[in-house]
Amino acid sequence: MTETPVAADEVLRKRALEALTTARDRTRLLTECVDDGELTAQHSPLMSPLVWDLAHIGNQEEQWLLRAVAGREALRPEIDSVYDAFEHPRAERPALPLLSPAESRTYASDVRGRVLDVLEAHPLHGGPLVDSAFAFGMIAQHEQQHDETMLITHQLRRGPAALSAPEPPGGGTAGLPAEVPVPAGPFTMGTSAEPWALDNERPAHHRHVDAFFIDTTPVTNGAFQAFVADGGYTDERWWAPEGWEQIRRHGIGAPLFWRCEGGQWLRRRFGTTEPVPEDEPVLHVSWYEADAYARWAGRRLPTEAEWEKAARHDPASGRSRRYPWGDDDPTPERANLGQRHLRPAPAGAYPEGASPCGARQLVGDVWEWTSSDFLPYPGFAAFPYREYSEVFFGPGHKVLRGGSFAVDPVACRGTFRNWDLPVRRQIFSGFRTARDA
Repeated sequence: MTETPVAADEVLRKRALEALTTARDRTRLLTECVDDGELTAQHSPLMSPLVWDLAHIGNQEEQWLLRAVAGREALRPEIDSVYDAFEHPRAERPALPLLSPAESRTYASDVRGRVLDVLEAHPLHGGPLVDSAFAFGMIAQHEQQHDETMLITHQLRRGPAALSAPEPPGGGTAGLPAEVPVPAGPFTMGTSAEPWALDNERPAHHRHVDAFFIDTTPVTNGAFQAFVADGGYTDERWWAPEGWEQIRRHGIGAPLFWRCEGGQWLRRRFGTTEPVPEDEPVLHVSWYEADAYARWAGRRLPTEAEWEKAARHDPASGRSRRYPWGDDDPTPERANLGQRHLRPAPAGAYPEGASPCGARQLVGDVWEWTSSDFLPYPGFAAFPYREYSEVFFGPGHKVLRGGSFAVDPVACRGTFRNWDLPVRRQIFSGFRTARDA
């Protein structure tokens, strides 16, 4: 028996409400754990003040859900340009006429109250923005992406810890192979069916991938320390020319937030200094660092298509799964997502989240650099605006896949594509390596 449109809409309303509520709860936690001075400060020129993110979240929600979906008049049209991410680089945002913390909270709350009224009554079919509650899902993903951005800002801020979380579950690589094979052949990459998938994930299309091997788990801190100890940062052989220039110019000799004292590697993590845990996936490395390590190890970074085939392709059925473990949504037993633990789990964790090829932690823990430039899929169509994906296509940005511990499940799936400049280190990025079969 098929669902009626009314019943289907109610299921979508519940899903959208849960996604929006989860995102706002996380936003509150990230902005209420510090005082107003910390909210308005710029903790790094790489990032916006937290208060900018807070009001930007509200402004995007107003523009898309109140104006575009519901057709309502603008609440604060005079602030649109202030919170336009493309008009003002992050380094310049503290000088803008920003709303105060109190004004930002009031504005975001006012918008959300009106949005919930729209969600309760507006049909969730009849146009691309509302079909399957797409615009509501897009805004929930947008807020969660900024929650991850704000967590990066928390990592960059100086001062005592403001956040806490329980430890992730244990891992262990004993008995696991160092790498797993992925056979040659075609697979379905991307999606045309995931209702909240963003434009750069679409459309589904066939890709042929030659046989290859991929690391069972992400590269760990212990493995990366061997690269450092072997002079990896001082040997030009391993580096792309731009990467070599970058580490020479900035005196980089280890992942961001690491320092060596008395022969021991320490790191700063959300206001706490601790020994670098050797069994955790390495974090806060640029694409250049990941690429250099892979060359040093006699391997390479996987292409984006290889990564997705390892994560999604089920050789038994010949189809591509939504996630490595299957089509069901993420759970705490399958992946480290949603800022539950504020750190990666040890390598080998989450056996219930393994992919058909046997690789683990492909979703959650760390974003994984791939060798691929961020390019459109065949048949790509920008929607609902060019500035989300299209303006970033080209050789300047590298693709990251998988999602980190900082990203919520609503903004993470087997087809989700992230991208950044190859110099970026403040993001929650790691990697795994591959080799030809």
